[in-house]
Amino acid sequence: MTDPALYPCFLGPYGENNELLERLVIEFLRDHVYWRRNVHPEDPPVIPTHAALMPEYQAFSADLRRELHSLSAALKRSVPFHSPRYLGHMVSDLLLPGLLAQIVTLPYNPNNVVGEASPVTLDMEISAGLQLARMLGYRADENRPDCAFGYLTSGGTTANYQALRQAQALKWFAPALASALRKLGEDLPCRALPDAIGQLDDWALGNLAPSAAIDLLTAWRLRLRQATPTERTAWQDALHSERFETLGATTFFQRHPQLAEAVVLVPVTAHYSWPKAMKLLGLGTANLIAIPEKGMRLDAAALQERLDTCLRSKRPVLMSVAVLGTTEFGTIDPVHRVVAARDAAASHGLGHWLHVDAAWGGYLATLFRAADGSLLPRAKVAEGFSQFPSDEVYEAFAALSEADSITVDPHKLGYLPYGAGAFVCRDHRAMELLAEDADYVFGASSDQYRKRFRNLGRYILEGSKSGAAAAAVYVTHKVLPLDRDHFGRIPKQTVRAAEVFEQAIQLFAERLADIATVCLPFAPDSNLVCIAINARGNRDIAAMRALIESLYDQLRVAPGQPIQQRAFFGSITTLKPSALGAIDYQRVLDLLGLDLPTGEEDGRLLILRHTLMNPFLRDDSGGTDYLALYLEHLEGLLRAALKGSGVGW
Repeated sequence: MTDPALYPCFLGPYGENNELLERLVIEFLRDHVYWRRNVHPEDPPVIPTHAALMPEYQAFSADLRRELHSLSAALKRSVPFHSPRYLGHMVSDLLLPGLLAQIVTLPYNPNNVVGEASPVTLDMEISAGLQLARMLGYRADENRPDCAFGYLTSGGTTANYQALRQAQALKWFAPALASALRKLGEDLPCRALPDAIGQLDDWALGNLAPSAAIDLLTAWRLRLRQATPTERTAWQDALHSERFETLGATTFFQRHPQLAEAVVLVPVTAHYSWPKAMKLLGLGTANLIAIPEKGMRLDAAALQERLDTCLRSKRPVLMSVAVLGTTEFGTIDPVHRVVAARDAAASHGLGHWLHVDAAWGGYLATLFRAADGSLLPRAKVAEGFSQFPSDEVYEAFAALSEADSITVDPHKLGYLPYGAGAFVCRDHRAMELLAEDADYVFGASSDQYRKRFRNLGRYILEGSKSGAAAAAVYVTHKVLPLDRDHFGRIPKQTVRAAEVFEQAIQLFAERLADIATVCLPFAPDSNLVCIAINARGNRDIAAMRALIESLYDQLRVAPGQPIQQRAFFGSITTLKPSALGAIDYQRVLDLLGLDLPTGEEDGRLLILRHTLMNPFLRDDSGGTDYLALYLEHLEGLLRAALKGSGVGW
C-alpha cells in the first residue's frame, strides 16, 4: 500500500478500522430507531415493555442467538476475499462507504421499482446512473434531451440482457412504425432520414444507425403530442399492433420479408452471459457469432470482415460487442476500432447497436477522468506507471463515449457488496421503447427526466429491486468521486501492483530456468495477470496441464479445510486454441516448448490467473510485499512438484 489516503476506505485485512465501522453502524441504527419512534410519536408502543420477560420472548431470543452463533461459525469457512493473500477471482475487500450505506439503508427496506416505494433511494439510483455515465464519458446533464441514463442491476449478466433488449427494441421500431403509418394513411418526415419514412424500404428502416432510430422515435413522440386524443390513441394502437414485441419473430419477419433474424457479434473471449442472453430472449445461439482475437483482444479486422459479409448477404446485425477487461484475462478490446467498424458499416446501410461489456474494467475509467469529467491526456494518465496505459488501451477508454451502451459492475472494481451491476445507455430516449405499463404501479410517463425514471420498473427486467444497493453505490461515489484524484487512487494501486508483479515474474522465471519455463502468454492490460508454466524439457500439453492442476490444488479454496492451511489463494483459466487463433496458439506453444497437438488430442492450455484487486498487496508501511511472498510460495510449490521428475513432468 503506497497511498495513505486509502487507509480509512476499507475495514482492512486485519480489521484495522473496526472501531470506525462499529461506531457508525451503531450510530445510524440508533438513528433508524429514533426515526421509527417519530413517525407518529403519539402512538404507544405495540410491543409491551415487559415482553422481554415473557418465556416465549426469551426462548425466541435464545434460538436467534444460537442460530446466529451457528451462522457466524459457519461463515468462518468463507473465502478470505479481504486478504492480500487472495489473488483468485474478481472480488476483494469492501469499501466502507458502500458497506455502511447498505447496512444503514436495509432496515428501511426500499424497493427501487417505483418512487412511491422508494422516494429517497430511487433518486439516489438515478443519480448513481448519472455518476457512472459521467465516468464513462457520456453526457450526464439531465436537462439535455440526449442525456445518458443508467440504473443498477443484479450484476453484469442482467445488464447485458438489458442491452440486448434495448438494441432489439430500437432495431425493429422503424419498420413497425412504417407499417403502422401505412395502415393509417400517414407519413412522417424525420431529419435523420434521407426521405420520409414511407419512402424507405424495410431493409433501410431495419438497419438505421441507433442515433437515426432515436431521432425517428423523437419525431414520432412529437407527432403524438400534436395529435388529438382520438388520433393519439389510434396511432399508438396501430404501432403497438405492428411492433416486434407484439407479433413475435415469426409473424414480424413474415410481414417484413426483406428482413431476417439479426446476428450478434461478440469476441471469442466474451462472457458466458451472452449465449445465456440469446437463449433467454429467443434470439438463438446460432445467431451469436464469435469474432476471432489477437493476443486475447478482439481482432478489429476480423470484425470488419464479418460486417462486410453481413452487408453482402443482407444479414442484419443487431449488436456488436467489445469487452473492456475480459473475465479470464483482463485484456482490453480495441473499442476505438470497434467504433470505427460500426460507423463504417452504418455508412453503408448496416447500422447496429454497439455495446461495451465493461463489467470488469469499467471503474478503471476513473484513471482517465479529471475532476470535471473531461478525458485526461495520456501522459497525465501514465503518471506513476511504468507501462500503463498502452496507446491502444488509452484509445479504447477514450472511445467509450461512442458506444451505445455499457455494462459496468460496482460489485467488482467498485468494491461494493453483491449484487450491484449497472446498465448505462448513451441516450435515455431509447429507453422509452422498453416501457411497460402497470396501472396499479406506474402513473403516466413524463417528459421530465428524473420524474420519468422514478417509474423505473416500467423500463427494466426486475419487478422488485433493492434500494440499499443504490444507496451503497451513490454514497460511495459521493465520498470518492469517480475521477483520477479520488476513486482512481484505488485502481491506481492495483494496476501498479500488476506492473510490479510482471517485473517480478521475469526474475521468478530466471530463478526457475533450470527446472521450468515461465512466461506471460500475453501482456496484461490492467490488473489481471496470467502465468504459464511448463516443466523444462516437457513437450506434452497434457503433462503441462497436470502440472498446473497440481499447483492449483495447493492454491484453491478447499472445502472442509481451515483457510489458514493455505498460504495463498489463486485461480486458473484455460487457453483454448479456438480462442487464441492459430498464430497466437503456436506462439504460446513455442514460448513453453510444447508440441502442437495432433489428431483428437486435447490442445487446451491451463494457466495460473491472478486478480490483483486488493489495494494492500504492496504494504510498504508494514514491510510486507505480498506479491514477493506469493512468488516465493509458488516457487516452493513448483520445486516440490518437479522434485525428482527430471526434465519432464
